[in-house]
Amino acid sequence: MSEELGLTSYLRPYLDSLGLDSFKHGANFATGGSSIKQGGYSPFHLDVPISQFRQFKARVIDIDNSTQQEKGKSDLPKPEDFSKALYTFDIGQNDLAFGLGNSSESETLASIPSILDLFSAAVQQLYSEGARVFWVHNTGPFGCLPDRISKYPKKPGDLDKNGCVIPLNELAQEFNMQLKSKLIQLKASLTGAAFTYVDAYTAKYNLINTAKAQGFVDPLDFCCREKVVVNGTVYGGPCANPTKHISWDGTHYTEAANKWVSKFILNGSMSDPLIPINQACHA
Repeated sequence: MSEELGLTSYLRPYLDSLGLDSFKHGANFATGGSSIKQGGYSPFHLDVPISQFRQFKARVIDIDNSTQQEKGKSDLPKPEDFSKALYTFDIGQNDLAFGLGNSSESETLASIPSILDLFSAAVQQLYSEGARVFWVHNTGPFGCLPDRISKYPKKPGDLDKNGCVIPLNELAQEFNMQLKSKLIQLKASLTGAAFTYVDAYTAKYNLINTAKAQGFVDPLDFCCREKVVVNGTVYGGPCANPTKHISWDGTHYTEAANKWVSKFILNGSMSDPLIPINQACHA
């Protein structure tokens, strides 16, 4: 996103100290393993970055009010920038994955409305802080992640033509359908707010479906990890050419795969409405 928008640097992590780079173009509040709901893989559920954002904004306003900095020289955004910024979300898959690991598929499915109520509350908090433009990724086809496939108890008819686990992908699709419905509700209730719903699921599944035609190896193969044998099938192991793989550890995409997917996410072809990232703030 930073490259597509022509920023001079990537967004700084919020917990970085000043002096290393600039927060002028925004801040990154994301953490690995985070979830919307409390009690997942990470203690950084969605309420935490929302709270950090509010602290960040308050400090920016306080510093702006208490110092006379030379125009254009500050490492911080201006107070008025918060209402013009693009607020991006890519969260939810860890909620589903953690749910599946600690409860049944039906229970995880039933938890989706409550998870999205928490997401909606977070968006409304940002709106109350002046946020108006939101760019929201749906969740990907985690039934196609090699790590998930290797652990899923196989039943006849559970795998699609690409070897992906159909019930897991159906769960992701249900989450995405409810997420889109929630964004429609938010747009109707939050005056002046603009939402772009980004279908990252389809972008990622299209890559998996056409992997070999795009120059990748078997999309269910991965590398940079010890070999694991499950029911006689070998998974993982070092790769001679990591750029030809979609997953590097069975769960996360490689740089090459992310680059392929991001092209379709950033150009707006997977967005509703159909706008590219560089026009999202003007929709």
